[in-house]
Amino acid sequence: MPTFLLFAELGITNTRLSIIVPALVSPFGLYLMTVFAADSVPDSLLDAAKIDGANAWTTFWRVSFRLMAPGFATVLLFNLVHTWNNYFLPLIMLNDPSLYPLTVGLNQLNSQVTTGANLEPVYNVVLTGSLLAVVPLIASFLFLQRYWQSGLAAGSVKQ
Repeated sequence: MPTFLLFAELGITNTRLSIIVPALVSPFGLYLMTVFAADSVPDSLLDAAKIDGANAWTTFWRVSFRLMAPGFATVLLFNLVHTWNNYFLPLIMLNDPSLYPLTVGLNQLNSQVTTGANLEPVYNVVLTGSLLAVVPLIASFLFLQRYWQSGLAAGSVKQ
């Protein structure tokens, strides 16, 4: 509710922006990446990059970012699944049924079937919509699974 009150004050309720902006902030993702960065990037590797003359941006982009790719992929997938399956935020923020995401739209369609507003059952439409709602998540998992590799820095430092 505080998010709704803030966005109502800003005048951006009933827009797609009211659903996208809260999805951009992820305290869990920040915590996960902090823990992951501390474990996946050895300090000696960062020191070696400094000795080679790399500045902070080059060290981050060419060394740290590539070693943290599994963490970024994990956070991206967590946020994607959370945002894609979010039901409550779009239900509160959006008034226009044409802006509803699949989760809210399928629930509205299912409630029409169960309340008897529609005399002809449309369970097949609800089930097909549920299947189609899962397809982008499966595709994203299949696309990002190549970034889940372990031991990327195993040979980079001497023990």
